[in-house]
Amino acid sequence: MLTITQDLYDRIVAHARADHPDEACGVVAGPAGSDRPERFVPMLNAARSPTFYEFDSQDLLKLYRELDDRDEEPVIIYHSHTATEAYPSRTDIGYANEPGAHYVLVSTADTDGLGEFQFRSFRILDGEVTEEEVKVVAAY
Repeated sequence: MLTITQDLYDRIVAHARADHPDEACGVVAGPAGSDRPERFVPMLNAARSPTFYEFDSQDLLKLYRELDDRDEEPVIIYHSHTATEAYPSRTDIGYANEPGAHYVLVSTADTDGLGEFQFRSFRILDGEVTEEEVKVVAAY
């Protein structure tokens, strides 16, 4: 299960909406080993595409240096889908290389009739996708 604060949830959704029609992407870092998302790190989609996201290699290198310096790890890796449901594509699954991370997808397309977007979380390990419950809390 992913437990996330309302503030972080809202910031991820706002980033996805702001970057629409391009996919948004980013990371929420947390203390190493804690599984607690704390620090919101929106990233630039270097692909600037409505169907694909790519972290800028220099930004990614800077981020991982920061994570090391702060004894943090990527707890959430998120991106948006602009025209499809919030479910990992084959490309997303192929690029999932953080076995401990929660992969959050936000859909800014109304694909289910339930609202403007979907917010879903998955674990992706060795190509296997498992959806998990998302619990939104006021604070930890």
